[in-house]
Order: sequence, then structure tokens, then C-alpha cells
Amino acid sequence: MNRFAFIVHPIEIDDIYKKYGFLKILPKNMTEKLVRSMPPSITSHITNVKSTYQESEGWFVGVPMTSKMMIEMSEEYVLRKIIKAGKMAESLGAKIVGLGAYTSVIGDGGVTIANNLGIAVTTGNTYTVASAFEATKQACRLLDKNLKECEIAVVGATGSIGKVCAELACREARKTTIISRSNEKLLAVKEEFIQKYGESISIECSSSIKEGIKNADVVITVTSSIDDIIKPEYIKSGAVVCDVARPRDVSKLVREQRKDVLVIDGGVIQVPDGVDFNFNFGFPKGLCYACMAETMILSLEGKYENFSIGRSMKIEKVDEINRLAEKHGFRIAGLRSFEKVVDEGYIQDVINNIGKVYV
Repeated sequence: MNRFAFIVHPIEIDDIYKKYGFLKILPKNMTEKLVRSMPPSITSHITNVKSTYQESEGWFVGVPMTSKMMIEMSEEYVLRKIIKAGKMAESLGAKIVGLGAYTSVIGDGGVTIANNLGIAVTTGNTYTVASAFEATKQACRLLDKNLKECEIAVVGATGSIGKVCAELACREARKTTIISRSNEKLLAVKEEFIQKYGESISIECSSSIKEGIKNADVVITVTSSIDDIIKPEYIKSGAVVCDVARPRDVSKLVREQRKDVLVIDGGVIQVPDGVDFNFNFGFPKGLCYACMAETMILSLEGKYENFSIGRSMKIEKVDEINRLAEKHGFRIAGLRSFEKVVDEGYIQDVINNIGKVYV
């Protein structure tokens, strides 16, 4: 049987309290100090992972550090913790390990981790991109938008995920605005795309999120910020906003205050029937993040290689993982927004409110 593992961690301190409720009596800084001294541990055994072609099993291996803690602590210390979790995956017989949430962001996008392990490593970023873009197209269709007539803004467009999102946008959208803090990196990305697709593509650069997304029909945001950066007042009425980032880029106030905007989560996947994660990470049974799904897909395929690591990603790999996902029975699970199902009522509410003024 093929085997895999996936490294997880609490996103925020409330996630720690879900498992260790007694820690609520302590000040937050004491809780953080206590849990960061804990070693990685097996969180759950993932069973019944089957496709028409192969069967696999896996494990969630937990690293007890929040995103905030990973940012504030030394990179060397955090990487040692993640590598230790990877070694635990090796000892379980896993042939590939996926890096979840902020473990895929720290350092060099998994390269150092892969160099210190004897098994393959993937961040899951390739399938995250593929599923986020497909979900965005579905959302556009629900609001009667034709992507070929839309302006798409990609926030975090110089990162590994954001750059491929931007390239997908350039292939399909009327106009693409790429957004990042570094003008130099933005101009390099723009020049690369023009060289590849020709002068006929329409692409602009912006170092301001507010200015860059104000006219966008579609916003795809995928930064490594630990704070929300997409505010309610930034967004055009009737826009689709796809938040691929974890922690989230989109403020919860957008969902609460902007009833004329459709906010979706990127990367929510329906796994083959019967898969049991034996762990509650906030999704209904049978659903998971795309990064988790990529690790499972590669295990089922027996493709034990460093698939999505480093700071670059090829659009050809996006096409490849889409093909492998279809082969093994993984698919987009409809739309979700802030971990809740996007139903007809939500869609109709957005349609009814387009054009109204919100303060």
C-alpha cells in the first residue's frame, strides 16, 4: 500500500484551545511558550484512500505552533521543528510528505526541508492554484460573468502561487493587474509574460492593494501575510474575491459588510468516497484543502518526487495535477465562503445587492 503524510499546525491560538482547553486559564504568551516546546506528534491516521487504480493511507503530523509563532520565532528553529515532523513521517513509512498552511511558507518553500529528508516533499501549491482558478470560474458563471471580459487582479503575484494565478489570468482574462510590494519583481513578471504570450495580453502592475483591485471584476489573493489585507472598502461592487491564502487575506468584515460581493475560499476539494481523515479540520466529511489533496493524489499515482517546492511553479504542472486529480477521482467541491457552503440564497443576495452603496 502507498503511504503519505501531511504536516498540519494550529492557525491561531484558538485552534490550540480546541485541543487543550485547560490552557485557556493561562495568559496567551505563556500558552505559546508552553506549546512551542512540545514535539511534533501524530494527529490522525488517514484511511481508505482509494481510486480505481491504487490504494493509499496517510497521517496528519502536527507541529504545535501557530502562524504568528512561526513568523516571530527564528526561521532556523521553525525549520528544525518541521524537519522533525518530516522525520516522523518517514518513520511511519510515508514516501511523500505535504507541507500544510504556514509550514509551506517558512524558509525556501520546502527546499531545505526536502534536503533534510529521505522522502519526497510537496507544498500542494500546484493543485491549490488549479482548484482556486477553477472555483473562481465557477463563481463568475454564477454571477453571469464571462472571464474573457473581466479584469482580474492578483494580489501577491510575485509569489510562487500568485505568479501562476496571474499567468492563468493572462491566458483567459481581458485584463490582468498584478499586485505586490516590489515594483521591480512585478515588472520582471510582466516582462516574462509578455515574452511568453506576446504584446496582445493586457497586464498592469501595482504596489497598492487598494488601487490595484478597485476596478477588478475578480480578485485572487494569495499572500503570506498573517493579517487580513483585503478590506471592505477596497472592492468593486459585484466582484468575485477568491482567497487562497491561509491565514486569510480577506477580512471577515468583507462578508459582513459587503453583501454585493461574492467571497469564496480557494482550494476546497471533494475526495473519493470513503476517505476518512479521522480528524476535524472544519470541513464536512469528504472535503479537504487542495494542498492535502495534492499529497494524496501524488501518493495514489506513486509519483514520489518533490512536486511543488521552491519559489517557482510551472503552469505545465498545473495542467498535470488537474489530469491526475481527474484520474484518481478528486474534484472541485462547489463553492465555500469562510468555511461555509455557498448556497443559492447567498448567490441571490449578492446579485440583489450589486450596485448598492455600502459605508
